[in-house]
Formats: sequence, C-alpha cells, structure tokens
Amino acid sequence: MSGATLSESVADDARAAGPVAPPLLRLDGLAKRFGQLQALSDVSLELHPGEVHCLLGENGAGKSTLCNLVFGVHAPDAGHMWLGGAPYRPHSPADALAQGIAMVHQHFSLVPDMTVVDNMLLGQTRGVLDRRAWAAKLDALRERYGLALDPRARIQDLSVGERQRVEIVKCLVREPRLLVLDEPTAVLLPEEIEALLAVCQRVAAQGCGVVLVTHKLAEIRLVARRATVLRGGRVVARSEAPAQEIDALVRAMIQRDLQPGPAPAPAARPAPAAAAVSGPTGPAGVPAASPREMALQADGLTVRDADGVLRLDRFTLMVAPGEIVAVAGVEGNGQSELGAVLSGMLRPTEGRFHICGQEMTGRPPRALTAAGCGVVPEDRHALACVTGMSVAENMMLDRLADFRRFGLLDRSALDAAAQALMQRFDVRAASAGVAFGGLSGGNQQKAVLARELTREPLRFLLAAQPTRGLDVGAVEAVYGHIRAVAARGVGVLLISSELEELLAVADRIVVLYRGRLMGSCAAGPHERARIGAWMAGHDAPATQPEEVLP
Repeated sequence: MSGATLSESVADDARAAGPVAPPLLRLDGLAKRFGQLQALSDVSLELHPGEVHCLLGENGAGKSTLCNLVFGVHAPDAGHMWLGGAPYRPHSPADALAQGIAMVHQHFSLVPDMTVVDNMLLGQTRGVLDRRAWAAKLDALRERYGLALDPRARIQDLSVGERQRVEIVKCLVREPRLLVLDEPTAVLLPEEIEALLAVCQRVAAQGCGVVLVTHKLAEIRLVARRATVLRGGRVVARSEAPAQEIDALVRAMIQRDLQPGPAPAPAARPAPAAAAVSGPTGPAGVPAASPREMALQADGLTVRDADGVLRLDRFTLMVAPGEIVAVAGVEGNGQSELGAVLSGMLRPTEGRFHICGQEMTGRPPRALTAAGCGVVPEDRHALACVTGMSVAENMMLDRLADFRRFGLLDRSALDAAAQALMQRFDVRAASAGVAFGGLSGGNQQKAVLARELTREPLRFLLAAQPTRGLDVGAVEAVYGHIRAVAARGVGVLLISSELEELLAVADRIVVLYRGRLMGSCAAGPHERARIGAWMAGHDAPATQPEEVLP
C-alpha cells in the first residue's frame, strides 16, 4: 500500500502479538477522476471489524470522494474493493445499504417538508406505515445514545444540528455492519459530539466497522484505532497509534506544523470599547460607546414561530467597531433565528436592530449588503451559493455588474478576479470556471468566506458557523482573516458551536438558552465553567475580580 507509516514499531508489535481478523473492508488502488480533476489516485485502505478508522486530510483531499465510492454514489475508475472478503462493487447507494453499509453524508439528504419519523420510514418499510412503532424506535435510540429528536417535528423547522442528528439516527436504526460518517460532528455541540463518539465506540464494540472523516484532533485522540491521511487524492501517511501521533498526522495533512491556538493574531488591533458585563438576569454586556457608533445594535429582538413558540426572547446586544462578540449555546436555542433576523431572512416578531446607526429591521438581504454587512450563513447550500453557477460567479455574486462590458459579462476579468481570491483564501478547484457544486464542502465554505470578508465597504460581519467542515489548517486561516477585518474596525458577531474556538478568538462571549440571553463575559479559559452553566440554563456566579481579564 502507498503512503508512509507513522508508527512502524507499533504495527510490528501488533503483528507479533498474533494474527488479526481479516478486514471487513479492503480498498486497493482506487482512482477517480472528475473532468480535469484527479480526485483519487492509487488509494488503498483496510478497515477491520470493531475498528474506528479515522480518515484525515485537508479540504479537497478526496475524503468525501472515497466515502462516496464505498457507498455506491460513484464508481471507481480503477482499483478494487472487497467487503467481508468478497468482491464489492455497489451499483448505487441502495445496493450499498442492502449489503449493510450506511453513510452519514456531509450534506443532508432529508425531505424538508416531511416529519422526522416520515424521513425515517423512507426506504425502510412497505405496506401500512406504522408511525407509532417507528416513533418508539426513535425514543429507544434517544435513550441509548442521547440523540434527542421530536418524531413529529418537520425537518424544515429544525436547526442544522438537529437535522444532523436525524441523519445519524437514520443510519443507526438500520444496525449496519459498516458505518461511514463524513464530518458528522461539524454541526454538533461539545456534549453532542461526546455522545456521538460514544455511539461510534458502542457500534464498533458490537463488531461493526466505522469510518470517521473528521478534522477535529480531539476526536482522533478519543476514538481512532487507526488513521489514514489523504493529500491531493493520495495516501500520504498511516498511523497505528493516532492518539500518540497527532502532531505527525497534522504535518502530513497540511505539510507544516500547526500554530498554537485556532489562529495567530495577524496584527495588533485596537482594543474594543470597554464592556460592562452584567449577570444573567440583567441586560447583555454593552460596550460603553454611543449607539450610533456601534457596528450592531440589537434591541429586544423577539421571534415566535408559526405555532407561536418563542424562539428568540428580547435579545439585546451591542457590538462595537473592531470587537469580536461570540454567541455560544447548545444548538437550537435561538442562534439560527438570530442569524436569520440579522441577515434579513426573517422579520422579527418584535424589536429592531441597527447596523452602524442605520435601522435595518425587516430590510432585505440586498439592503444589508449595501449598508456594509457581510453574512456567512450557517447553511451555505441553502442560503450562501448557487451550486449550478461557477465558482467565479458565486465568489462575485453581488459584484457581477462590475464585470459587464457592453451589457455582456466579461468572463476573463471575472475569472481572473475570482482566481486571485481563490489563491488568497486557499480555495482549491481545477479553475474558477468549474461548477460551485463540484467543490468539496470545505472549499465551498472558504469561497463564501472569501466573498463576504472582501466586501467593500465592510462594517459589520455576521459569521454563523464559519469553520464548519474546515480542516485544522483552514480553521487557523479563517480566524486569521476574521481577526484581520476586526483590526480594520469591522464589528464581528460570531455564532459557533466550537466553544474552544470562541474562547480563543472572541473579545466577549454571550450565551443563549431557549432564546434568552443568559449572560455576557470576557472571553478566556477561566470563564469556561460560567459559560457552561449558562449553556445548561443555570445562573452562574460572577468570576472573581482577580480573574477578570483586563
């Protein structure tokens, strides 16, 4: 097999201990090309029963393509696959499912206007639909794995994190012998991630093989039995002891050492206006400056859904120019509604908000863009791009008029401008003219970030889950770019499920619980316990004065 082995001595010891079980899945010399892009070349891998095998690599390294070959979405151009010792060449995902392989895709495959239980029933049953029995199965899985779902909820009404839970449970209910998880934790909160990793371990303990595609080093340490690194569509490293070889795995992924923390500060930036931090029952922490000077001023934003359920409860917050304020909270506690209101996608039931002193309540997204607001939505496929258009057209979506000559689009100039942004933000594609939908999820996210962070003028940035689906090197770069725009005086509201990233990047953190602002504090590791209490809906004592950051 190709690729360097990081832990030869560990492998030698394992072989000396005695024979190992034959592989559940064996891949030998797989190759796949899409047009001019060689997505995979001579990829070989073995997965044993009872093993969690982590698949690592930068965005665009070929991880999703490899998973899709195993699941029958695509057929390999070359190479062979074996499942349980028998030749394996699935003709479709249905064929793979019939042979005991289930996959959680990076992008959702749910029917939005159907309920959770009806999505579970799709392809699973014939004849009379017994929704009550399947709802009971969901309850059993919730009790077993901690993945709570309302069987009667419609998919379109769920948050991104809740939809991911549906995808995971949809696979688990099949009791597969091989489970393929393509970035399953990208939209989950820390406690949900722990529950899912426990699921992986329990499934593996029952003899099932698990392929876990992930960028998160903590997950590798916790569950990986072995790991394989892809770069440029090829296997460049393997590890028999990934928990002990994290640094070597990262170097193999990004060809350099990772800098400490999520991102290095690009330059010194002026400190934001001082924030008055209040307790959980008082108003949110507000920088001491005139409201007209604020990048964002939100006053009593309230959202009730179509059923009258309160989703956002009198949210009040100010973000100063040059300040990075992070919104933390368990998924489904009002973050999605807040993002929708501030991006012009949802009119609040009550309240109002201003961008740089200009009222924008209920204004359409175009008006927000004109006012200097950049938006990175949590669901890039639904809200941030047109997958059938080219990469260049998507990256310049609101600037296409700048590339018109005599009423026609100057594609050469458009592609050249997009190519420059692609290089700056490390968006990897065969060219700027390829379809946006052909990019990997991480490269799509980087392209959206490139467009939003380079708007002129940019006065306020709303970034919801900006590092979702990105590898460790790209996460480092993204926060470098966000810090750079903050250094230029742009106010940033950062919504993320990655608490460790928020603690390291933000100036201030506010916490949402059931739509209500629980409290606000300076960002820093010493505030982790207080933030955790707020996230669970509990009041928390203030940090001791000597611990408060200056």
